[in-house]
Amino acid sequence: MYLLKYISKRLALMLVTFFIIVMGCFVLVKLLPNIPAEQFGKDMEVILARREKLGYNLPIIQQFWRFLKYAFQGDFGVSEQLYIGSEVWQIFVDKLPYTVAVNVYSIFLSIPLGLGLGIIAAIRKNKWQDHLISTGVMIFVSIPSFIYGFIVKYLLCYKLKWFEPLMDASQGPWSFRAFETMIPAILCLSFSSIAGFARYTRAELSEVLTSDYLLLARTKGLSRQQATIRHALRNSMVPIFPMILGEFISIMGGSLIIEQMFTIPGVGKLYINSVQATPPDYNFFMLDTVFYTFIGLFAGIIVDISYGIIDPRIRMGAR
Repeated sequence: MYLLKYISKRLALMLVTFFIIVMGCFVLVKLLPNIPAEQFGKDMEVILARREKLGYNLPIIQQFWRFLKYAFQGDFGVSEQLYIGSEVWQIFVDKLPYTVAVNVYSIFLSIPLGLGLGIIAAIRKNKWQDHLISTGVMIFVSIPSFIYGFIVKYLLCYKLKWFEPLMDASQGPWSFRAFETMIPAILCLSFSSIAGFARYTRAELSEVLTSDYLLLARTKGLSRQQATIRHALRNSMVPIFPMILGEFISIMGGSLIIEQMFTIPGVGKLYINSVQATPPDYNFFMLDTVFYTFIGLFAGIIVDISYGIIDPRIRMGAR
C-alpha cells in the first residue's frame, strides 16, 4: 500500500516536471524566427501543410497544446533543416538503435570491471592496491568524456593505429563491423562509469566488512572469503544494484558529444545537429527534448522504487 502510494506520487510529480520542462523548451524555441517557406523549393507545399496542421500561425500557447495533441499520436512534424520534408519520428527511430548499441556495449564493459575493482579496493583497504585504484577512480571521475575522446583518438587510433577513428555504420548498428569501429567510443563512455561503480562498491563494501554482524559470522567459523561472499557482497549490493539498473534504463539517453566525435549516427548526434542548424530544426529539437527528459525522469523513479524491491526492509513511502 505504501509503495503504491509512493509510486503514484512520484509519477504525478514526474508528469508535472515533464510538462514544465517541455513547455519551457517549446516556448523558447518558438521565439526564434521560422524559415521562410520559399526557401524549401519543391518541398514547400509539404512543409506548409504540416505547419498549418501544427498551428504555426496560432499564438504560442495554442501551438503548444496542438503539439502535445499530435505528439501523443506519434506525429512530431517534418524536418525543416536536416532532412527537409522527412518525418522526424521516422528518422529518430532509425537512429535510435545506434545510440542503444554503443551504450549497451559500454555498460556491459563497465559493470564487471567497476564492481571488480571496487571489491579489490575494499578487500585490500589501505594497501597499495586500494591506493592505486582509488587514485585512478578520482582521476577518471573528474575528467569529462570528451577529453577521453581526444586521448583515445590520438593514442589508440592515430599513434598506435589499433582502431579506426570513425564508426562504419554501413552494415547496421548490431553488426560486428559496427562494434569493431565503435570500440573507441565504447571506451570513452566506459571510463567514468567504471570509476563510478568502483567508488560506490568500495565505499559500501568497506562499511559492510567492518559491521558487527560480519564479525559475528567470522567468530562462528566462516573464513574471510566465505563471510565476504555470503554476507558482505550481498548486503553491499543493495544501494549499488539500483545504480546499475539506472544505467540500463538510461542507455537510450546516449552521449551527445561522443556520438558527434566518432560519427555515430545516433540520436545524440541528431540532437546536436538540430541545435547547431541556423535556425534550429524545431521539430527534431522538440522530439529529442521530450525523449531525453522522459528517460531521465523515468530512470530516477525506477531507481527509487528498486530500493524497496531489492531490500524489503526499505519501505518506500512509509513514515
